[in-house]
Amino acid sequence: MPLTTFTGAKPLIYSLTQDEMKEWLVSAGDKAFRAQQIFDWLYVKRVTSFEEMSNLSKELREKLADTFRIGPLKEITHQESQDGTIKFLFQLVDGHAIETVIMRHNYGNSICVTTQVGCRIGCTFCASTLGGLKRNLDAGEIVSQVLTAQRRLDAEGERVSHVVVMGIGEPFENFESLMAFLSVINDNRGLNIGARHITVSTSGIVPKIYEFAEQGGQVNLAISLHAPNTELRSQLMPINRGFPLATLMEACHHYINKTGRRISFEYGLFGGKNDQPEHAEELAELIGDMLCHVNLIPVNYVPERDYVRTPRNEIFQFKRILEEKGINVTIRREQGSDIAAACGQLRAQHAKETVG
Repeated sequence: MPLTTFTGAKPLIYSLTQDEMKEWLVSAGDKAFRAQQIFDWLYVKRVTSFEEMSNLSKELREKLADTFRIGPLKEITHQESQDGTIKFLFQLVDGHAIETVIMRHNYGNSICVTTQVGCRIGCTFCASTLGGLKRNLDAGEIVSQVLTAQRRLDAEGERVSHVVVMGIGEPFENFESLMAFLSVINDNRGLNIGARHITVSTSGIVPKIYEFAEQGGQVNLAISLHAPNTELRSQLMPINRGFPLATLMEACHHYINKTGRRISFEYGLFGGKNDQPEHAEELAELIGDMLCHVNLIPVNYVPERDYVRTPRNEIFQFKRILEEKGINVTIRREQGSDIAAACGQLRAQHAKETVG
């Protein structure tokens, strides 16, 4: 695989799947079975230097150090909510900043990871797109977010049980790195995060939904929907102009038929925009024949955007209408409301402070 590099920086070793690690070892004149030993040091023992890999020869350790980078992401800052949610702002090797979030649930600890520095999708309600897209992350930079979060949880005797690829960026615009990342964290000889405990969210890159249906295995798919008709969706999400709602729904049907797996539709509720009873009726009509689940999301306030939160009673009314139509629906539990909870907010704050 081509390794993403930056000027003056070696690639992260976390970018390599175990098969790719075997290929590199053989090309370096060593034994392929060392890959499993290296994975054990990286993801089970979670060392931060090659020198600690004591069952490898000094020569191999030196080759690894000459070729790859290793170690945790550099933390710029973090915010911790009263509910246990932790939002990190990490600095990458080229100085860009990304966000990663630990969320506590009764079923375990979920990590929300970022796949791009910024975003170009342009959703009108999202803070992630405010500065535009700077670049994709390589697989190792995405893996590093999970690994750094796991090291934080190690101190509490806990582990990462679930991963959601719903942070800054559009994952399907960084498809190769995404798939390598999924392979690494799912590897049972490493972090061993079950595929059914991983969810990838897309704003609706239709060709990649078809490709993901072929390659995604048991990983869950979520669609950021946010509107029940194509006109309203185009207002909220410019991507709908390139991949209209009808085309997106065809791709969703294909995914369900191909994989036999349920799709989750993420539906943010924006006061007076998409949260009226007629919108709920229309949404039920749109997805009523699908194997699916709707996740209603009370919107986080973003100062740079003018959307307001739907009143609580109207949220429950919207949910009730969907349920009466036979739709499986939940309301996302609010987390991190006392910190910069919305995607991209902490990064945007940091950028303002740095410029200021």
